[in-house]
Amino acid sequence: MKQWARVTAVVGLSALVLAACGEAPEDETAAPAASGDAGASAPAAEEVDFTGCMVTDAGGVDDRSFNEAADRGLSQAVEELGIEKTVVESSSETDYTPNVEQLVQQDCDLIVGVGFLLAGAVGEAAAANPEETFALIDSTLEEPADNVKPLLFNTAEAAFLGGYLAAGMTETGTVATFGGIPIPPVTIFMDGFVDGVAYYNEQKGTDVQVLGWDKDAQDGTFTGDFENQAQGQTVTENFIGQGADIILPVAGPVGLGAAAAAEAAGDVDLIWVDSDGYESASQYGPLFISSVLKNIDAAVFDATQETLEDSFSSEPYVGTLENGGVGLAPYHDFEDEVPQELKDEITALQDQIISGEVAVESPASPSVG
Repeated sequence: MKQWARVTAVVGLSALVLAACGEAPEDETAAPAASGDAGASAPAAEEVDFTGCMVTDAGGVDDRSFNEAADRGLSQAVEELGIEKTVVESSSETDYTPNVEQLVQQDCDLIVGVGFLLAGAVGEAAAANPEETFALIDSTLEEPADNVKPLLFNTAEAAFLGGYLAAGMTETGTVATFGGIPIPPVTIFMDGFVDGVAYYNEQKGTDVQVLGWDKDAQDGTFTGDFENQAQGQTVTENFIGQGADIILPVAGPVGLGAAAAAEAAGDVDLIWVDSDGYESASQYGPLFISSVLKNIDAAVFDATQETLEDSFSSEPYVGTLENGGVGLAPYHDFEDEVPQELKDEITALQDQIISGEVAVESPASPSVG
């Protein structure tokens, strides 16, 4: 059974450190590798006169999810392109506008707003400062602007694969999902997950149930924010009490509460979102069957490089299975537990989604036409 070899060491979680609005951001630059340093793979890139800036949402930069992924992309640009970076962390929604404005006053060549909830602040700043260049993750503006590049992701496609995987791996016949806030970048995962389970049932003649989300009604379970891990733990405990043995939390750091509940239960697993949870939330690594990836880091790096090379475009980027912008992470510790037949079916299903043979639809899918 899948839990026989589970490692159950408990590692304490560090509290998220959130910088208060108005604090001076810290510039971070790539430090050159010391001569003879063990593990130094390559010298640092030559420094250039370019600063990439970022405002997180309220989850903070250490959310093990999309803020961390965006920061990773900017850090890659520091290492490989030689830029400097400035990051301002938000502790609440009221910080978004002043934090974006703070960066407008800094020497920023590109300002990245991380998340759907930053759309208003970025839109206002872009309109007031047409000479500034922005990238906005997970949202477009009501009125497109020449100085704002949306970075969007059709994660329903990858979440469909995650739902199919969950349906193929559940031992109780019940899986679950919940979100942080009911916004499109959250519900798109839940839509894809539910449809993936339904497709498995259709193909296999099974009746795997999904708790936490009704796609037709666009209604389900949400914790109300992306910070309250205790609420994520409570929600997950309720799902476990109803028989769910695989959970997909779509709630940033709140998902760590779900992981704590799963670990305590001892026979419950998770599928993470945004980043590879096996790496980003490694203290719970043995719980993650896989992760539904949204490759924000690559999109941020590319937007930064384009801006540095004077080839910035406001044309939206849309990550898909076809272009590698979304995907399913490796199975890691579950590599030998996921049946080969199921792996092959998921690989074939990915090809069918890319070709259009299997349609994956969500009201939250990016629409940029």
